Amino acid sequence: MPKVYFIGAGPGDPELITVKGKRVLENAAVIIYAGSLVNRALLNGLKAEIFDSSSMTLDDTIRVMEKAIGEAKDVARLHTGDPALYGAISEQIERLAKLGIGYEVVPGVSSALAGAAMLSQELTIPEISQTVILTRMGGKTPVPDRERLGELAKHQATMVIFLSIGMIEMLRDELLHGYPGNTPVVVIQKATWPEQKIVRGTLEDIAAKVKEAGITKTALIYVGEALRASEELLGRTSKLYDKDFTHEYRRASE
Repeated sequence: MPKVYFIGAGPGDPELITVKGKRVLENAAVIIYAGSLVNRALLNGLKAEIFDSSSMTLDDTIRVMEKAIGEAKDVARLHTGDPALYGAISEQIERLAKLGIGYEVVPGVSSALAGAAMLSQELTIPEISQTVILTRMGGKTPVPDRERLGELAKHQATMVIFLSIGMIEMLRDELLHGYPGNTPVVVIQKATWPEQKIVRGTLEDIAAKVKEAGITKTALIYVGEALRASEELLGRTSKLYDKDFTHEYRRASE
């Protein structure tokens, strides 16, 4: 039976799509991709009927899907990063469920993790942070009051903030409700793309540095003490490989 496949295209580098995602994409008869957010190189050489969803409404998208499924054609709905994060797949899945159309989600590499890779950065450093918060500032799409950045910042966990670079000064002010002013911040624009740009700073100076770099969109903001690990030696180690630590597969050294 034909179905709609929601595929994570990865952060931008065309080699970071999963093997399964690439296979499904190459076999689909119809592809709907998320405009400039998806690297067009992923579509090179494909013989499918291709639609750019940047100019389409939800209704337009569902109509294309419904028509293709009615013609017994598989559809690849190509989203940036991983479709589970700010991918707007839930509203599409609800429509498909009402129409009795089958679907499947193929995960991808989130830009949040790709950005950390570009920094050679572990986001969970022992004794510093064991929690990562993925969030965004409220804008046209609001966030619940309990999830305001000022409230989340009180945990002082590692934070990755999406879709908020255009409000960098407001974001900084919110974060200062929980983090100290000297907390490390890294902004990565278009992680893994050839035009990738990285700006490092602290909460106190990051807004000015972002403006100086001319970054206004498609950027992630990383915040937290764990970010020091990609610039200095912290000497924090896990128990997993500690010679004095016994676990299921290894006994501690005598």
